[in-house]
Amino acid sequence: MSISEYLVTDDLTVLLGFIGVSVFLLQNLYKPQPLVHPILLGRQSDAGRVRHSGESAVYRHYGTGQMGRLAVKPDKDVDLVDDFIKSHFESPRTLWSTKITNAQLKERISAFGAGISRLIPEESSVLLLLNDSLEFVIADLALAKHSITSITLSSRKLLSRVLEAHPPTAIIVGADFLPHVLELIYDAREHHHKIIVVGQSGTNPIPKAAREVELINWAQVEADGVQVNNATPLPTVHPSDPFTLVFHETPVGGLQGVRFTHSNFTAGVTAIRSLFPPSIALSSLDTIVSGHSLSTPFGRAVAYTALYECASFATMDSTRMYGGHDSNFVFKDLPHDVKDVLSATKLPIPLPTVLFIHPEHLHDLSMSVTSRAKRSFLMYSLGWRHKLAALTEGFLSRESLWDRMVFDRAREYVMGGMANTLKTTIVSGGPLSNDALAPARITLSIPHVNAHIHPSATGPLFATHAFDLQSLPSAEGEPAHVGPPSVNVEVKLTGVQDAEVERGSDPKGEVVVRGPPIGVLLPRDGIETETDGEGWVKTAEIARVMTNGAFNVTGLITP
Repeated sequence: MSISEYLVTDDLTVLLGFIGVSVFLLQNLYKPQPLVHPILLGRQSDAGRVRHSGESAVYRHYGTGQMGRLAVKPDKDVDLVDDFIKSHFESPRTLWSTKITNAQLKERISAFGAGISRLIPEESSVLLLLNDSLEFVIADLALAKHSITSITLSSRKLLSRVLEAHPPTAIIVGADFLPHVLELIYDAREHHHKIIVVGQSGTNPIPKAAREVELINWAQVEADGVQVNNATPLPTVHPSDPFTLVFHETPVGGLQGVRFTHSNFTAGVTAIRSLFPPSIALSSLDTIVSGHSLSTPFGRAVAYTALYECASFATMDSTRMYGGHDSNFVFKDLPHDVKDVLSATKLPIPLPTVLFIHPEHLHDLSMSVTSRAKRSFLMYSLGWRHKLAALTEGFLSRESLWDRMVFDRAREYVMGGMANTLKTTIVSGGPLSNDALAPARITLSIPHVNAHIHPSATGPLFATHAFDLQSLPSAEGEPAHVGPPSVNVEVKLTGVQDAEVERGSDPKGEVVVRGPPIGVLLPRDGIETETDGEGWVKTAEIARVMTNGAFNVTGLITP
C-alpha cells in the first residue's frame, strides 16, 4: 500500500482535526498569563560571595544588588521630614476628618512650632500622648523644624517607666487622657512639666496635680505662634539630626528606646513606596487606611508616605492608645477585625484604596467574604476552582465572570463601597499563615504584600512582591514567607550551622540588619546598645533563607 493511500481523508477527519487544533489554540491563547515573570521570583535576593564562620552571606534585594547604593530618600528634594509636604501641590486632601491643603498644613505646622518654641528651648524633648490625628502630625513636624525631639510609646503601659527613666521637657496630651497623666506625674513627685492639652476634657483634672504643673491649651499655643511666626528664627536642621525617640517593650519585658533621624524616616518612606509596582503605584487619588499607630515608627512612616503622595489618610479605631470616644457606628454582624477595618469609613474620607493591616484583619475579611459567597452554592464551588486555577498560573483579577456572578456581591456586602475601590493590602505586624494566602487572594481578588516589620526600623525589613502568587511549601508550623530584604536593608543570619550550610541546607539563624531605615538602639537596663562597629542591629528573631532568596521568619529567640 502506497503512502498516498494512508493520507486519504474524508470530511469527518478534517472536521475533527480542525476542532482539535482550535481547542489547542484556544487553551493556550486564553490561558491566563502570570502578572510577573517567573524568573523575577526565582531569585529574589542577591547574596554576597563571602560569609564568615557561623554566619550566612549578606543578603540584599535583588533589584538593589551587592554593588548598588541603598536608597535614602524618595526624591532628591526630600532631605527632612518637613519636605514630605510638597508646596507645589495645591489640591486639598482629607486627613482623618479634616480637608486641608498642603499650604494650610504648612501654616499650622509653622504656627504651632513658633508657639511651642517660646515655651521650651531647642534640643529639648516632648512626649506625645496623642491618638492618631491631624494634631499628632502637626506637633511632630513642628517639633522637628525647631530641633525638638518628639518621644512616642508603642504601648500605653510603658508610660510610667518612660516618665521615670527619660523625663521629657513637656507633654502634649489629649484632654481625655489628661487626668491619668496628672495622676502619674503627681505620684512620681515630678511637678515641673509643661503640659499642652488638645481638646476639652469632659472630666475635671485632679486638683492637686493640676496645681503643680503648667497646663496650656493647644489652641492658645497655635494662636500665639501665628502672632510671632515670621519673627521666630528657625534652627539649621540636618538629615542626620535626631527626629524622634520611640520606646517599645522587648520580648522579655524590658524597656527599649530607639532613636531615629530625619534620614531614617525618608528611607522608611522610600521603602514603603517600593512595595507598590508601577501598575498600582501610589498617587494623590489614593486613600490610605492604616492599622498601625503613628506612635510606632512604621505607622508614622506610613502616614508620612501618604503626606508625600498627597493622598488622603486615616487610621482605624484599634490604633487608639490614649482613651477617647470610640465610634458607635453600627456595622453588620461581622467579626471584630472586619469592623475595625470599616471603622475608618465612618470618617469623611474618600473610599479606601490601600490598606495597611494586620494578619488578623486579612483573615477575618477573607473568611467573611467566603461565608457570604458560599450562599451561591454550586456557583461558589465553580468560581473557587476557576480562580484557584488562574492563581496557580500566577494570574489574579477581579474582573472575571466568577467575580461578577459570585464574589462581587459578597465583597460589597462585607466591605461596602470599599470593595470596588480597594486595590491592594500591605499585611504586617505578625506572622501570616501560609494557608490564609490563597483564600484571601481568591475572595478579595487583589494583590497582598506580606511584609515583616520591626520596632527598630521605619520601613519593612522584608516584603514580598505584590504579584508573587506562588504557593511555596513550608515546614509544619511555619508561617508564609516574607520575601526578600527591603530595597534599602542588608540582612545576614548569625548562629547558623556551617556544616548544614555546606551540605546545601537552607541557612537558619538570628536576623541581623543594617541600612538607612534602621534606628540607633539606646542602652537598655544598663546593657550597651546591641550593635557592632559595622552598624549591624540584632532583632532577636529567627529566620530561614529559602532557595529563591525569600526569607521565612519563624519566631523569636527565647532567653
